[in-house]
Amino acid sequence: MNENRDIEEIFSRSIRAGRRTYFFDVRSTRAGDYYMTLTESKRDFNEDGTPFYKKHKIYLYKEDFKDFKAALEEVSSYIIKEKGEEIISDKKIDSQSEEKPKEETKTDFTEVNFEDLGKD
Repeated sequence: MNENRDIEEIFSRSIRAGRRTYFFDVRSTRAGDYYMTLTESKRDFNEDGTPFYKKHKIYLYKEDFKDFKAALEEVSSYIIKEKGEEIISDKKIDSQSEEKPKEETKTDFTEVNFEDLGKD
């Protein structure tokens, strides 16, 4: 493993969103080219009350930036057009309604290690 590659911070931005933080980090391949990692870090708690962080990471390479950006803009615009910018889950549910908001879970995913993709 090349541990130094992950230590070097070339460029980074983060967005805090409640219990989640999103990190946009620039990293370097062995050949010296750059790629981006997008990391979602969500604070959670163990049964004993001590905090820990769940992290999910996406590796995004330059050749995919254009399509990724276009898809993100298209999907974002669709959601805003269809549902507006108001956060629906923040609305209080009518006390007589049996419908309750469902907590989003991320249990239906496959853990994939992409560490080797940045190696040339």
